[in-house]
Amino acid sequence: MAKVELKKPIVEEIAGNIKGAASVVLVNYSGLTVEQDTQLRKQLREAGVVYKVYKNTMMNFAFQGTPCEELCKHLDGTNALAVSATDATAPARIIAKFAKTAPKLELVAGVVEDTYYDKAGIESMAEIPSREELLGKLLGSIQSPISNFARVIKQIAEQNGGAEA
Repeated sequence: MAKVELKKPIVEEIAGNIKGAASVVLVNYSGLTVEQDTQLRKQLREAGVVYKVYKNTMMNFAFQGTPCEELCKHLDGTNALAVSATDATAPARIIAKFAKTAPKLELVAGVVEDTYYDKAGIESMAEIPSREELLGKLLGSIQSPISNFARVIKQIAEQNGGAEA
């Protein structure tokens, strides 16, 4: 079997993962211990993120003609790919948080909703809270004025009730 035939399924796997993905993040994992890598993979898997190490040449072929084509210029060294089909910030957020405990891990670049971001851009993307956190904050801010209004009405009622007694 020719080498090209062996490599074609890998390129198709990468292309399948990135097609329609909300977020594709390129990560330099050089210097991670096996234990750290295992912990990182577990956290990403729990968040529904596909994290896999591929050869740079395979990623290069898969990125051609896609929004991820800009990532090709970063394909040198030890790179891994973190892909999320649904949550646009999950890969960057989880990897950036994990990098605080493993400083050798670094975000290289990424494509979020078909827009390329360099290292600085993807790091700023990592600071955006998850959808659930944002919805919780929104709900809290909506609920706050209602709670305050109810508290004021209760205090007025208590004052009026105390004056009549």
